[in-house]
Amino acid sequence: MREEGLLATEGLPEDVALEAGLRPRRMEDFIGQDALKERLAILIEAARSRAEAVDHVLFSGPPGLGKTSLAGILASEMGAQLHPTSGPALERPGDLAAVITNLDAGDVLFIDEIHRLPRQVEEVLYPAMEDFQLDIVVGKGPAARSIRLDLQPFTLVGATTRVGRVAPPLRDRFGYVARLDYYEPEELGAIVTRSAGILEVDVTVGGAEAIARRSRGTPRIANRLLRRVRDFATVRADGKVDVATADAALEVFEVDSIGLDKVDRAVLEAVIVKFGGGPVGLSTLAIAVGEEPETVEDAYEPYLLQEGFLKRTSRGRVATARAYRHLGIDPPAPAQEQTRLM
Repeated sequence: MREEGLLATEGLPEDVALEAGLRPRRMEDFIGQDALKERLAILIEAARSRAEAVDHVLFSGPPGLGKTSLAGILASEMGAQLHPTSGPALERPGDLAAVITNLDAGDVLFIDEIHRLPRQVEEVLYPAMEDFQLDIVVGKGPAARSIRLDLQPFTLVGATTRVGRVAPPLRDRFGYVARLDYYEPEELGAIVTRSAGILEVDVTVGGAEAIARRSRGTPRIANRLLRRVRDFATVRADGKVDVATADAALEVFEVDSIGLDKVDRAVLEAVIVKFGGGPVGLSTLAIAVGEEPETVEDAYEPYLLQEGFLKRTSRGRVATARAYRHLGIDPPAPAQEQTRLM
């Protein structure tokens, strides 16, 4: 049976629409990632001073940290049009050609999940990025011939959760490669407060902090939790989100004090109870909790690794002493000894 976690990477369609409405449109409205914002501001200002398109940019990092928002901000700051698409949507070279030939000078082409581009599409993209030219093959067999089209200068912004899977020839063609890091609780509290203002939610400083502490360092999750707490406050409280209301709401939605939801706990329970603490392979673990391996690896495992609940070994995933303690299970003797030494 498949578990449904509130903190999964992908939300319901209505959640996705609301998330788009909460995205900042200007650089000064984007909270966090200060060093990255400073570098992007330099790239943008330099490009504007030369009346050129910004050099191609590759953003990497876990889901929900603001890669799409930064692409939109870059386009907005340059006064350009954003054209979003994704790696899986560009199945054939013709799909890329249809998008890229419609770009005006200075436009921003945003390719999410760029590591999932098919190889033949990648190869068409290389001359487009380097020389702003597109090679199109017309006809088939002996009569086939190649036509080279000139393109308007544009900026490609790629986003990936797995930078290691971006082919080196593609990665090397980006002028700036940046990694987005998890956010501090103070930054997430400011994001919750900003989003609450847009959604017209009455939230106290303590209520925003309570949501931020459970947001796993991720703005997308912070905004999602805010909406669920808003629903709870509307139905079972006076509409105001304070510490008590936030705590009660998130208990109902099964998000615990450190931000683990039911799927996180199902992963830890599977490793500990079903597989004796590990090691267990990713595919086997995903089957045990009823999720896709990619979902476990991208949406749940990074936070569990970061917080020290899981370890990766050459043989598979292993639960740590902290995972045992969090679930109220006595760790095995070696783990107890290691805990006393720490």
